[in-house]
Amino acid sequence: MTILRFRIFWEDDDQTYRDIEIQGSQTFLDFHNAILKAYEFDGKHPASFYESDDKWAYGRELNSEVLVNKKDAPALSMLKTPVSALVSLPDQKFMYVYDPAKKWTFQVELIGVLKEETSRRVYPFLLRKEGIAPAQYGIKGVNPDKIMEIEEKYDLGAEEMAEGFGNEGEGVQESNDEGGHEENMTDSGGFDD
Repeated sequence: MTILRFRIFWEDDDQTYRDIEIQGSQTFLDFHNAILKAYEFDGKHPASFYESDDKWAYGRELNSEVLVNKKDAPALSMLKTPVSALVSLPDQKFMYVYDPAKKWTFQVELIGVLKEETSRRVYPFLLRKEGIAPAQYGIKGVNPDKIMEIEEKYDLGAEEMAEGFGNEGEGVQESNDEGGHEENMTDSGGFDD
């Protein structure tokens, strides 16, 4: 069974990519689901693959909402089209667009063809992750438990304060010669009496 290895770049940051291996007989819908999982998207929106050239131009479309391939239809079905059916070049390229409203765009390039499967590997298989995936909705959240773990790890208690970690810069005490009272400069730059 032929295994196709693709690199999926996020269009806005070419340092962020995922390498996915997929069997040639698996469909573009399988590939679509693997990309969503690799980039941690929820899969609630339609998507399209477009055949592409070296200049990343949009060609024939494969859509997640089209259920059957019809002659002269505007788009092919991801569900019915095996990946190998549209791979004709050693560096075959596709554009992948998820959620037409947000237009999450990825460049997909074939980077390898393997003649045999790796044993005990379930395909499609996420082979490599580079860079931080974009946040589908707003700012990418961090697990609150992880935040607590980090805070506890770097929390400086009284013991550490005695070892030289003071509170410099948190407030400045100045003496006023005329009035004989002290003014405390706050972090906001104002004065408190």
